Amino acid sequence: MPKVKANDIQVYYEVKGEGFPLMMIAGMGVNIDSWDPRLVEQLARKFKVVVFDNRGAGRTDASDRKYTIKLFADDTVGLMDALGISKAHILGHSMGGRIAQELVLGYPKRVEKLVLCSSSCGGPKSVPMSKDVMGRFMADRSTLSQEEAVRMVTPLFLTEDFIKKSPEVVELIIQQGRKAPFSNEVFKRQVLASMECDTHDRLPQIKAPTLILQGKQDILIAPGNASILAEAIPNAKLVYFEKSAHRLAEEMNEVINSIIDFLV
Repeated sequence: MPKVKANDIQVYYEVKGEGFPLMMIAGMGVNIDSWDPRLVEQLARKFKVVVFDNRGAGRTDASDRKYTIKLFADDTVGLMDALGISKAHILGHSMGGRIAQELVLGYPKRVEKLVLCSSSCGGPKSVPMSKDVMGRFMADRSTLSQEEAVRMVTPLFLTEDFIKKSPEVVELIIQQGRKAPFSNEVFKRQVLASMECDTHDRLPQIKAPTLILQGKQDILIAPGNASILAEAIPNAKLVYFEKSAHRLAEEMNEVINSIIDFLV
């Protein structure tokens, strides 16, 4: 399994395809295995796709440092340095989108184009999830197996209709989640890091062309967050997907086409 020293830790990563680099930053409580195979496969036909486990997630070192979104951004740039990537497209999903925002703000010359999927700026200007969803998402997982934990939260990431009509995709997601166990402690540390993130007032500084993708059925990241991002980031392009929840799995082909059209 490939690992490389980035920042102060050993980061697990995988490279797929050839071409201009595309760094894909995963969200909270997940790792490399969480990416939709359709997305990675299609993007790897056009780009050199780099996927990796964030600090503490899956097979990447955890460390005792306080987790912050900026630290995760620094880790990503450290991985780019280790792989000899001076500039790349940056795609972040959910918390990964917040990491991507910090990365482009802190290292603007390292970003060619920016794609934010199912994300928000955080802080008081963002739209919070409902108390019910928050309770379900933050439920104690310490006594659950990795598979049980994934099964518990899957209904938060996908629409009920999709779960009924595409059980094979749902089962694949669950099996992916079993590959590299994700500790409850790291999840809590990621939650705290994400809660402290607030990029809103700095978003007008972003100069990189930006694409924002958001599912209208997302209950984890309220759809209004995408509009907030689009209004604050100069000349950002916003695309809503009417049938999609947080993972955007319901309209993945359309999502892929939107990303490729924007990046090519």
